[in-house]
Amino acid sequence: MEIEISDLNIDPQAQRTLNERRAQAIADNIVPAAIGSIIVSQREDGSLYIVDGQHRWRACALCGMRTIRAEIHFGLTQAQEAMLFLIRNRESHKPRPIDEYHVGITGGVPLFVDTDRVLEKHSLSLGSTSANTIGAIAGVLNITDRYGAAILDRTLSVAEAAWGRSPDTWDGGLLGGIGMFLGRWGDLVDDKELGRKMLAMGPAYRWRSNIVSMSAVSGFGSRGTGPRVFTAYRLVADAWNKGRKAENRIEA
Repeated sequence: MEIEISDLNIDPQAQRTLNERRAQAIADNIVPAAIGSIIVSQREDGSLYIVDGQHRWRACALCGMRTIRAEIHFGLTQAQEAMLFLIRNRESHKPRPIDEYHVGITGGVPLFVDTDRVLEKHSLSLGSTSANTIGAIAGVLNITDRYGAAILDRTLSVAEAAWGRSPDTWDGGLLGGIGMFLGRWGDLVDDKELGRKMLAMGPAYRWRSNIVSMSAVSGFGSRGTGPRVFTAYRLVADAWNKGRKAENRIEA
């Protein structure tokens, strides 16, 4: 049905961040007949919230249009709105990782909820990299997804034990390498000992430099984070094996 543009609202916990530049680009080339329908949720109090299509909605508003066609859903919870947003966008204009992360938490998706719980335990958040913020969103989620929240918890503890809290500590390649090592060999590893041995091999910034240079020499330096994660994994294994007898070493 047609809905008044001014009657629509946005819930930031169930939506990506509105990109005004993208909305203006749509408005500059808008074809009203090709806008299609946006997805809207009517909540119990009668208020209307956009689930999918906020950039088309904003573009229409910028063009001075009064109404927009909408597909309306009734009786959805906020979590269901978030899940519907993720489903509708997974094959189209994929949200930024940080937006998908926050919406996933609202939607109760275990991967995001479990990751958030571990980060909160360590007084960390996701965003721009700093001493208390991790920028490698996809890398952190990948650790939880592949090895479980317990391994992410141990990964963050080992990294902080080795290098303290700094932007270099939370490098995606380093965390990925530690997570891979613990995910594969965690039952054989004492985390405190691993942290001490990693520190003995140098600070985080030196590890990062070595990883970048070693990946470049192998010819894979510019092909994503995968090679850097594996290089970090090999260096973590080297740190663990240092000083150990051959029979007690882990073959990475």
